[in-house]
Amino acid sequence: MTVESTAARKPRRSAGTKRTSAGSTPDTAGAGPELVQLLTPEGKRVKNADYDKYVADVTPDELRGLYRDMVLTRRFDAEATSLQRQGELGLWASLLGQEAAQIGSGRALRDDDYVFPTYREHGVAWCRGVDPTNLLGMFRGVNNGGWDPNSNNFHLYTIVLGSQTLHATGYAMGVSKDGADSAVLAYFGDGASSQGDVNESFVFSAVYNAPVVFFCQNNQWAISEPIEKQTRVPLYQRARGFGFPGVRVDGNDVLACLAVTRAALERARHGEGPTLVEAFTYRMAAHTTSDDPTRYRRDAEREEWEAKDPILRLRAYLENEGHADAAFFEELETESEALGKHVREVVRAMPVPEHMAIFDNVYADGHALVDEERAQFAAYQASFTGGEAE
Repeated sequence: MTVESTAARKPRRSAGTKRTSAGSTPDTAGAGPELVQLLTPEGKRVKNADYDKYVADVTPDELRGLYRDMVLTRRFDAEATSLQRQGELGLWASLLGQEAAQIGSGRALRDDDYVFPTYREHGVAWCRGVDPTNLLGMFRGVNNGGWDPNSNNFHLYTIVLGSQTLHATGYAMGVSKDGADSAVLAYFGDGASSQGDVNESFVFSAVYNAPVVFFCQNNQWAISEPIEKQTRVPLYQRARGFGFPGVRVDGNDVLACLAVTRAALERARHGEGPTLVEAFTYRMAAHTTSDDPTRYRRDAEREEWEAKDPILRLRAYLENEGHADAAFFEELETESEALGKHVREVVRAMPVPEHMAIFDNVYADGHALVDEERAQFAAYQASFTGGEAE
């Protein structure tokens, strides 16, 4: 497997309904001036009067670093998917196709900024220096997170949709009260944009001028619900109704994501309040490993987005500009394989989760319903071995 592969089989031909809503397909959404783009899918540099200044200082070495980040993040993600299929993880939420959105925004942060992720921000965790193997303990069921949030200013993963945006807003309000000039970055998806928590966080952040950037990775599908079931207008335009700016960026363009996020974070640090960034991208894999996307989306849609692959896009630019040679890509391939081997070894050395532990520490004292559920689950487990329920 090469480091640039999509690391997933192409789905079977689906009989799903063709999507026709304006702004919901790759062609219509990327055609208008509302989309900030600095690199075309062919790897050509596009000038932008508003955002060029935010990446003017990016050196060839830093561009290679962005490419390395995306390649290694994809490799880690592919390894985690394989480990789940082998029974080593209970579940995995892949970021395949969203590397540019996560690496671009993640590298825009300062060390003193604080991040509130969902459960898919593996690339952002990488940028914040979180050991990627620490992400896997939760998905194996052996810990509740695996890292100290304050060590990297990267909060624990949040499974409850949208709740992290309220946490981020409250934290940002505190930052402003403390007189600090740091900013807060909150991630969520297009599906979570329909949650009340997200809209409430918009209200509070606007009224209190909180230094927070809301980064929505619009990957087109909230599990099996397409984006047109979430909104009748582009998501970034919602910010206007709450009294702060919104911008849509090409989520497969790492340079544009870096520039737009830097601009939004700068606004926040200068006391100009929140910004909503909509990274228009695509979820190449399943929602999680328990999902089957072939049941609800078309092969042709994925194929259109494969042509916009964020890693291939930056590689084309690096090669066109002479910023990377064959030796660089070969060394990165070797590093990628070593990372995959390391991840496999660490996960397989983790303890096997104790199934009954899920019922511990639910309440400080005993609870009749939990006791009943524990007994039922113990009987269910015993049915596979012929033993007695604990």
